[in-house]
Amino acid sequence: MSGTSGMLDVGDGNHVHWEAHGDPAGKPALIVHGGPGTGSNPVRPGLFDLERYRVVLLDQRGSGRSTPHASDPATDMRHNTTHHLVADMERLRTHLGIDRWLLYGGSWGSTLILAYAEQHPERVSEIVIASVTTTRRSEIDWLYRGVGRFFPEEWERFLAGAPGTPRDGDVVGAYARLMEDQDAAVRAKAVADWCAWEDAVLSGETKGGPRPFGDRPPAARVALVRICTHYFAHGAWLEEGALLRDAHRLAGIPGVLVHGRLDMGGPPHTAWALAQVWPDARLHVTEEAGHLGNEASRAHVRAALAEFAARG
Repeated sequence: MSGTSGMLDVGDGNHVHWEAHGDPAGKPALIVHGGPGTGSNPVRPGLFDLERYRVVLLDQRGSGRSTPHASDPATDMRHNTTHHLVADMERLRTHLGIDRWLLYGGSWGSTLILAYAEQHPERVSEIVIASVTTTRRSEIDWLYRGVGRFFPEEWERFLAGAPGTPRDGDVVGAYARLMEDQDAAVRAKAVADWCAWEDAVLSGETKGGPRPFGDRPPAARVALVRICTHYFAHGAWLEEGALLRDAHRLAGIPGVLVHGRLDMGGPPHTAWALAQVWPDARLHVTEEAGHLGNEASRAHVRAALAEFAARG
């Protein structure tokens, strides 16, 4: 058992942080974190049997321990797109001498997994996704407008945080512009308002516990909001529905999809739609689970990882 780490130069002045855990000769797996912009979670490798897996974590551009960090207003975001992140994953695979790897992640991570796997299917052995998203503009609109019908007071505050934005206007784009404002106070308020909305959507799951967005360290919170707004304002640089349209490229790759029935931010219909066009995937909809999942969700993930470890 060993742990290694490093900083990989991926071009455009960016260096991404990576680390690996488990058996260096074990089955390779990459954990693809969410957000976009959360950075990797050191707890995630605990879902894997580290005596059978070589688990790699990667901090996507601008997040975690990667540099330059998106919390710095001087950091240029032009070279931080879905296509850059896919290329970074492939560069890391080559750097580590891995032929094929299992991909595991959720939420935004599932979008990035699908984008990578559809571009490089020959490099993917299996896929495990919890909380399926494809970041269609319709999904973005639901998360930042549609679900407001369940949180009307909180959504009104969220909209008010982007002054001048019509009720049917581009509220995500407005926040993206606020995050690039030269006034630090304007940026700080946008971060607070964005995090308050995200935490409201998750409030039925956290039930007064730690706030997944608002309780992050200050720099991590700024980077997360800046990267989220940047990606979602551009529809993740993906054609609408492209990941579902091109799911035929996943043929032959076994997959397990796990989604909470009560996911307010991303209802199960996206997971179901993906399962319809990816015959090699199995979908588990977990009752009483939301976006963050529950023990039943994690049990499905662990079972899938154990099953796939046996495939070698």
